[in-house]
Amino acid sequence: MSSEPDLHRAISLKPIPWPRSPSPGRPATASHETTHGQARPSHPPTHTPIGKGDGNSTAVETSASTTEDPVARNVATRESEGDVERQSPPQYTSENDPYRLASAIKPTHEIEKIRANTSRKRDGFGPITLNKKAGQARRLEKFYEAQNENIQRLLKPVDDHRLEAKEEAGANHMKFKIAVMGSFAANIILAILQLYAAASSKSLSLFTTMADSLFDPLSNLALIMSSRAVKRVDPRKFPSGKARIETAGNIFFCFLMICVSVVIIVESIREFAEHSGSETNNFYLPSVIAVCIAFATKFSLFLYCWALRNKYSQVRILWEDHRNDLFINGFGVLTSVGGSKLKWWLDPMGALILSVLIIFLWSRTATSEFQLLIGVTADTPTLQLITYISMTHSPSIRQIDTVRAYHSGPRLIVEVDIVMDPDDSLRSTHDVAEELQIKLESLPDVERAYVHVDYETDHAPEHFLKKEL
Repeated sequence: MSSEPDLHRAISLKPIPWPRSPSPGRPATASHETTHGQARPSHPPTHTPIGKGDGNSTAVETSASTTEDPVARNVATRESEGDVERQSPPQYTSENDPYRLASAIKPTHEIEKIRANTSRKRDGFGPITLNKKAGQARRLEKFYEAQNENIQRLLKPVDDHRLEAKEEAGANHMKFKIAVMGSFAANIILAILQLYAAASSKSLSLFTTMADSLFDPLSNLALIMSSRAVKRVDPRKFPSGKARIETAGNIFFCFLMICVSVVIIVESIREFAEHSGSETNNFYLPSVIAVCIAFATKFSLFLYCWALRNKYSQVRILWEDHRNDLFINGFGVLTSVGGSKLKWWLDPMGALILSVLIIFLWSRTATSEFQLLIGVTADTPTLQLITYISMTHSPSIRQIDTVRAYHSGPRLIVEVDIVMDPDDSLRSTHDVAEELQIKLESLPDVERAYVHVDYETDHAPEHFLKKEL
C-alpha cells in the first residue's frame, strides 16, 4: 500500500465553534483501492447459529436474538447513550474477538519493563547522550503502544466509535468547548487588533501578519455557513448531498490567501526598489503593543491546547495553528521594530519572508483540500477498521474480496465486496449485506457505504480506471 496521504492541513477537518449536526466528529481524517483477497481462517471460530440469514455482528453485542430471518431495514440499531469509557477492561470472547486479537495486546507491566531496563543507561560519553539500546527500546515501546491502541480500536464496537466521535466533537466536554470557542472568539478580536496595527503603522511585516490572522475567523465562519448549507439540501437536486461545498470553499480561501501574499511580495519588492527616505522607518508604539497582545493571547491558547492536544484530534489542529501563528506574529513584530530602529529594509524583508512562508503553508493546505475533492484514499487505520468490521460481521461471510474507501469531500465513500455461499437464499444474502451497509454507515465520517455480494474471487476486477472514453 502506498504511504498515507497527508491531510492534517485540510481545513475541512478543522474544528468549528460548535459541533456539526447531524454528522458527528470529523477525522481526517481516503482510498483509491485496497484489495484483501485473504480468506477467513481454515478453522474459523464457532458461532451459535441464530438463523440462516443471521446478520448479527460479532463486534457489536445485540440485545436479543430471533428465530426468524432478520431484515435489516426493520432492525433497530442499539443506541447506547452511556459513557463510552469503561470502568473495567472489556472481556473479549470468541463472539466479540473471533480472531483472538486481544491475545496480542502487550501488558502494561511488560512495556514498562522495557523502559525500566534501558532508561538509566548511558553510553559513557557524557550525561546527555543515551545508549543506542535505550533508543531502540524506546522505539520498541512505542511500537507496542501503537499496536495495543490499534487492536483496541478494532475490537471496539461500532456504537462506541460513534459515541466517541460525538464526545470528541465537544458534545459533553467543557474543556473542548473552551478550546474551540475561546480560539474562535480570540481570533475575531485579534484580527481586529492586527488590522489596526497594520493600518496605523503601514508596516509591510504587520500587514503580512494581519492577512494571516484574518483568515482564522473567516475559515470558521465559512465552515459554519457551509455546514448549515449541507443540512438544508434538496435530495432531488443534490442526491449525494452537499458536503463537498466545504472543500470547494476552502480551496477558494487558500488561493485568496496566496493572492494576498503575492500582493505583499510585490509591495515589498517595490519598497526595495523605490525607497529614498531615511535609514529607518517611523516607530509606532500602539501597533507594536497590539501585535504583542496578539502574540501573548496566541501563546496562552497554545499552552491551553497543548495540554489537550493528545486527547482531541481537533484541538491538536488548533494547537498547530497557534504554534504557526506564534512564529508569524513574533517574526513580524521583530522585523517591523527592526525596520524602525535599525535598518529600513528589515521591514520589507520580513514581509517578503513571511509571505513566502504563508504561500508555502496555504499551498500545502490547498493540496490537501484538492486531494479530498478528487477522492484520495483513506488512511491505513480506517481501511483496517472497515476490513475487520466486514470480516467479523457475520459467519455467513466467507471471504472479503475488496475494500475501498475514498474521500468525497470531507467524508468517506466505502465499497466492500464480500463472498457468500452461492446456495444461500436471496433474502439471507440481502439481509447480511444490508446490515453490514448500515453498520459501516454508522462509522464517523462515512458518507455512504456500498456492499457488493459475490460467490467467488477468481473473476477479473469488476471496475477499471477509465483512461479514455
